[in-house]
Amino acid sequence: MEIVFASRHESNPLEWVNALQQALPEHRVRLWDEGGSGRADAAVVWAPPAELFVREPGLTHLFNLGAGVDALLRMPDLPDGITLVRVEDGGMAVQMAEYVLHYLIRESRDLGRYAGLQAQARWQPLDDIDRDAWPVGVMGGGVMGARVAQACAALDYPVAVWSRSGRPVAGTRAFSQDRLADFLAGTRVLVNVLPLTDDTRGILSRAVFEQLRPDAYLINIARGDHLVEADLLACLDSGRLRGAVLDVFSREPLPSDHPFWTDARIQVTPHVAGASLMSLTVRQIAGKVRAVVRGESITGVVDRARQY
Repeated sequence: MEIVFASRHESNPLEWVNALQQALPEHRVRLWDEGGSGRADAAVVWAPPAELFVREPGLTHLFNLGAGVDALLRMPDLPDGITLVRVEDGGMAVQMAEYVLHYLIRESRDLGRYAGLQAQARWQPLDDIDRDAWPVGVMGGGVMGARVAQACAALDYPVAVWSRSGRPVAGTRAFSQDRLADFLAGTRVLVNVLPLTDDTRGILSRAVFEQLRPDAYLINIARGDHLVEADLLACLDSGRLRGAVLDVFSREPLPSDHPFWTDARIQVTPHVAGASLMSLTVRQIAGKVRAVVRGESITGVVDRARQY
C-alpha cells in the first residue's frame, strides 16, 4: 500500500512521515506534494489541500489526525467513495479530562479568588467546597466525553452525560437526546465535547444557558461553531452565567481585537485542550491500515449521515 501524508497545519510534516514509515515498514509512506504520483491508496490528513483528491484519484481511505471531521466533510471536492476514519483518542481524551478538571477545581475550590486575595496580601479562608453544589453536565458521550465525565466523577462531583443514544457511562447519569431539558436543569458546569454537525452547530445558545442551574459555568473544548458568542456575552452580563472557559473558536487564531481576550469572566486558551500525540496516533493508524489490508473491519469509520 502507498500512503501519502497531507497536512497544512504541521510545521514539520516529515516527522509524521518518518514515524508512519517506521510503524509501517511493509508499506510506502511519502509526503504530499502538488505533483503527486497518482498511486496512493490511503492518505493521513489534517486540513488537506483539495488538490489531493485530484492528484490521487486512487485513494480508498482517509485517516484523519483528529477526532473531529467537520472540516473534512465541508470540503466540496471530497469524493463520495472514500472511507473516512477518525482518530478515536490518540492521547486526546486524558488531556481533555485534565483540562476540564483544572478549570472545574479552580472554580469550585475558589482558587481564582485566592489568587486575587494574594495580590491584596489578604489571609482570608473561603468556604469549604460542597461538591453537590457543582453538578457537571457533559455534552457528548463518545471516547472523549466519557473520559472527561469519569474523571470528574472520580473526584466525587455529580456528573451527567447527554448524548444522542443516551449510552450509560460508568459512575454518571445518562440522558438521551430527547431529555436535554432534564439534563440541563441538573447541570451547573456545562462541558461541551460534542462533534460539530448540522444539529449541534450553535447549540451553546441563550436557550440552553437559561435552562442551567443558577450561577452556571461553561467549558467548551469541542468546536467554536457550537457557541453563539453574542448569547454567551449576554448571559454573562445578565448574571445567568458566572464565567466560561473557551478553548475553541469560530475563527482561529482568535483575532487580537476580539472582546473575549479582555473579558475577565472568560478564560481563553488557543485550542490546546487535547492534541493528537504522535506516537499514540501513529500506532492507532498503523493498526487500522494493517486491518484494512487484511480485509478486516475497523473502528472509527465516519458515518457521513451523522457527520461523525
